[in-house]
Amino acid sequence: MQTMLHKTFQTVPLLLALAIIMTMTPSCLSFVPTARTCTTVTPLTSSRMMKSPVSVNSMQHGYKQHQSQRFMSSSEGTVPAPEKKGFLKKIASSLPPANERKKLIPLALMFFCILFNYTILRDTKDVLMVTAPKSGAEVIPFIKTYVNLPAAIGFTAIYAKLCDRLEQKNVFYTCTIPFLVFFSIFAWFIYPNTGFLHPHAFVDQIAAMLPAGFAAPLSIIRNWSYAMFYVMAEMWGSVVASLLFWSFANEVTTVDEAKKYYPLFGMGANVALIFSGQYVKWVSKMRANLPVGVDPWGVSLKYLMGAIIGSGSVMLGLYSHMQRKVMTDPACVDQEAQAAKKNKKKVKMTLKESAQFLMKSTYIRDLATLVIAYGMCINIVEVSWKAKLKAAFPNPNEYSMFMGNFS
Repeated sequence: MQTMLHKTFQTVPLLLALAIIMTMTPSCLSFVPTARTCTTVTPLTSSRMMKSPVSVNSMQHGYKQHQSQRFMSSSEGTVPAPEKKGFLKKIASSLPPANERKKLIPLALMFFCILFNYTILRDTKDVLMVTAPKSGAEVIPFIKTYVNLPAAIGFTAIYAKLCDRLEQKNVFYTCTIPFLVFFSIFAWFIYPNTGFLHPHAFVDQIAAMLPAGFAAPLSIIRNWSYAMFYVMAEMWGSVVASLLFWSFANEVTTVDEAKKYYPLFGMGANVALIFSGQYVKWVSKMRANLPVGVDPWGVSLKYLMGAIIGSGSVMLGLYSHMQRKVMTDPACVDQEAQAAKKNKKKVKMTLKESAQFLMKSTYIRDLATLVIAYGMCINIVEVSWKAKLKAAFPNPNEYSMFMGNFS
């Protein structure tokens, strides 16, 4: 009797463990049980087991069913491995979003057109002024000081008046269109009639009564149309490239977008220099195929100014497109901020008050210092270098071809 009781008590723990496994729900087995979940399981005593006997086959069937359900639940919760992207998909994912592309591509094309024009104008103004009759590279400092500087001050006053009276988009048109009109008039009307328009005889009489040191200032008067072209070419870089374009770019883009994409505009500028330099070189080579008696530089000048007008027209078309399609799109430009700018009352200041206001800004003073230092560095080498170029290439087309390669 004692032996039977001893064996019975040995089998009770095993049956108790199997009963607990069968009676526990699959949800309890699918995660590590906490103190709260474990309290939901009622342990079975030996007396309860005796009242509810369970066969071994039914316990095995229940355990297998629980294991299959647990495997299925774990397989459903498995995170799939990330899909490998191809080369084209990686490029597509690195592109800017659609709303950013809508404004960045036209902006980049505008900048390309502006710098394409500026490179051609920069090379052409030097050819005209340095190779002009009784002129040379020594005239350049006098033009920058006595012609270009007053013109820049006068434009600043005019620009301030325009900003007070016109919308910003109309200011852009008002400032850029006169440049294109002047360059077209110069190539087709002024340059062919320079023999009549330039007062060479009058200046020769004045030069005979003045010291030799006045030769450079008198060259500006003698070749006044070339000096005017020189100033307009310089102003294109200062007004259109530096002022108007970057003002519009800051109006369209946010600060975060500017940090990402403004360096790319600089890369586009280098591409524009290559295209414009090669175009200047190609135009300068046309003189070899011209008949006798035709002014080769006059023909080259018309082709160069034709490219200026064409590129400037594309720039104006892109600007008009952005005003109609980008500036009115809430996904591209914050319309509330634009409305606030339009409704904001403008503070009118005189030219003197504007200068005083700018001088109070640390950033403006630093920028002015950089520009002054840049101008001094350029003037140190520019005159002597371009004088040597004139000695090496006295013909305007040869000078222009070299500048095209150099650009």
